[in-house]
Amino acid sequence: MKLRAVEARVLSVAPWLLALSVVGHLLLVQFQVKMTMIDLLVYRNGSPHLWKGDLYEWRLEQYADVFPLPFTYPPFAAAIFTPMSWVPWEASRWIWQIICLGCLYYIVRTSLKLLKLDDPRRVMLWTALTLWIEPVRTTLNYGQINLVLVAILIGTLASARNWVGGAGVGFTAGIKLTPAISGLFFLVQRRWMAAVWSFVAFAAVYGIGWALSPAQSDKFWFQLLGDASRVGPVGSAINQSMRGALSRTVGYDVKTGVLYVLGVLVAAALTWFAVSKTKDVLALIISVQMLGLLVSPISWSHHWVWMVPALLWMIYEGEHLLCKITAGLWVLATGGYLVSFLLNAQPNIWDFPRPWYYALLGWGYPLAGMLTLVAIGLATRRKRDELLPSEKEAPDSEPSAVAG
Repeated sequence: MKLRAVEARVLSVAPWLLALSVVGHLLLVQFQVKMTMIDLLVYRNGSPHLWKGDLYEWRLEQYADVFPLPFTYPPFAAAIFTPMSWVPWEASRWIWQIICLGCLYYIVRTSLKLLKLDDPRRVMLWTALTLWIEPVRTTLNYGQINLVLVAILIGTLASARNWVGGAGVGFTAGIKLTPAISGLFFLVQRRWMAAVWSFVAFAAVYGIGWALSPAQSDKFWFQLLGDASRVGPVGSAINQSMRGALSRTVGYDVKTGVLYVLGVLVAAALTWFAVSKTKDVLALIISVQMLGLLVSPISWSHHWVWMVPALLWMIYEGEHLLCKITAGLWVLATGGYLVSFLLNAQPNIWDFPRPWYYALLGWGYPLAGMLTLVAIGLATRRKRDELLPSEKEAPDSEPSAVAG
């Protein structure tokens, strides 16, 4: 039975599925079943140290025997998280989970709206389902910020207003640098003013952080920024960037060596293949974000929440066999908790060497990310080719957009 037929049957019970999913999640929060929210604890407990002047010397000592967690974001992020330290820990846990659930719903709704499938029941259905895939679960379990950042970015990038899109990129990049890759979206679209706005917004956020603490701003941006080892173990299976996968394969950190450079060039070429023949807004957003996840030194499994809009695009818009294969791979990898399995199998978080079969499985997310780029490129080219005959019949008319 085709997916659409199955979907049609379950849409009628989508509100109940969403209610069950949310209640199930909130029960996990209540009983703290694997909901350590350790990263939220870093945000909450570390942010007041901005005002004490030792933000980047502070460590969360709960896991000091393995890796005492530092505050790894810019001073502006610490300023934003400071109010979370004013409320009790239990209250902050619940507040953050509710915010993240709302962001997941918004991400699904915006993605489907861009696909012209903004049926409330469909939004409920996919929110209920994606709530239980690995990148979303690990974001919620760790109390991470990824769902919030993705919601801000997908909402602002989809806006036709240059200042809105630019402000979204600049603001999120000032909280966590990795969203800065989103500026490529404007360059591909030749929206120069949006790119300018993103720079202006980022400069403003940087200026606020510098005004709050010049010394700590200087330390973060000019001393700590390029030190991936400070963020965490590059070789651990939870790092699903290309650098992490390559390092586990060869048995040492490839850093900026030839292999890593070649990997970055491959990712860039695949991204160009994906974006060069389409005006589909969601496809462009996904492609740029896949590039960022692939080439970043660190892309934890919870950073890959961008696969939610990618999966929706593959299912509904990708009229190519590879899109269906890639969607299946994403479901298998994230629904099967591949990274969690590899984390349990690895001897520790620091060693790079792996048995060949674990090293191969450790390519799960990067491989799916690269296939996503290829699939988008093939599907959008096919759609463009299908439009060309009608364009030839009406040469004086404006070319049709390839948007999904």
